[in-house]
Amino acid sequence: MSDLVPLPPQPEGVPWPTEEWPTADPPPGVELAPLLDQVFDDEAPLAVTFAVLVVQGGRVVAERYQGALEHFDREPTPVTAETPLLSWSMAKSMLHAVVGLLVGDGRLDLDAPADVPEWSDPGDPRHAITLRQLLAMRDGLDFTEDYVDDRVSDVIRMLFGEGQADMAHFAADRPLAAPPGTRFNYSSGTSNIVSGVVARTVGPGEPYARFLHGRLFGPIGMASADPEFDEAGTWVASSYVRATARDYARFGLLYLRDGMWDGVRILPPGWVDYARTMVSIDDPADPSPHGAHWWGRHGDTLEDLDPLGTFRASGYEGQSITICPALDLVVVRLGKTPLEREDALVPWRAAMVQAFADAR
Repeated sequence: MSDLVPLPPQPEGVPWPTEEWPTADPPPGVELAPLLDQVFDDEAPLAVTFAVLVVQGGRVVAERYQGALEHFDREPTPVTAETPLLSWSMAKSMLHAVVGLLVGDGRLDLDAPADVPEWSDPGDPRHAITLRQLLAMRDGLDFTEDYVDDRVSDVIRMLFGEGQADMAHFAADRPLAAPPGTRFNYSSGTSNIVSGVVARTVGPGEPYARFLHGRLFGPIGMASADPEFDEAGTWVASSYVRATARDYARFGLLYLRDGMWDGVRILPPGWVDYARTMVSIDDPADPSPHGAHWWGRHGDTLEDLDPLGTFRASGYEGQSITICPALDLVVVRLGKTPLEREDALVPWRAAMVQAFADAR
């Protein structure tokens, strides 16, 4: 596998967006209007897009909002720059950051057996599962990630059914389907197991929320970030953060800057490289390589990864934070693209990156 593309520092003279985002025009030759028109066309295959925000060189160079959030009990709310929008599985990549904070503190060990009460018996074949295997989605647990058929779907039962009160327990209670470390299986249950480990480390409920805001969201200015917890006090890190597009871009910038923020190291050295080192590409349902709760560029192989080093946080209905180190670029897209049309977002994301590559 080729070496990782270096992560660029914040350009000299460009302020960090802890309070306000600096803005600029796109670089000469970068034509974004046609791509924005395409993604904001509700009649096009991409369906509904609420927000797109593009950051290049540490400055916002494009930003557009459209549509409204539907509510059962009141009129729709128009989407603006101040509207918190649901992350879905982009929260998994934020969980990676939280684990990094605790690893940096010496409170968690990636390669020790994970602290999961359901597997505490040394004779349990799940006892040896490590945080590293969980973050790589290679824990071996039998968990079905299906968003259509509730008869077979473990994720629907966990988020909306009998598992919703204590999602980490529901997921950890699953048996093994393969020896730990041998099989990639994308699983929201796995992320909630990891979040349960975090909850036992920092304290469930309010202490966990204080940790998130005090150590991650607060230092980088993600003031809108609102993580959702289950009844057991575990952050539902598989699926539930609400934040503005600008705040999702702040999180993307933290990873683009190698875990640094305004001269302060937030994430441990090498933690971002760990996220974007791809180790899995054996799921026929999604040819994207997977690192540690982060994705590579869709369709690349481990032998021929994107030469620009692109990686992304990704969520249901086409939520994404795309990060391109070679172009010093972050692209946030939030909306409601039906599952059967999500493949249409792959060329759109690629075209957004290519627009900057061609101009370079």
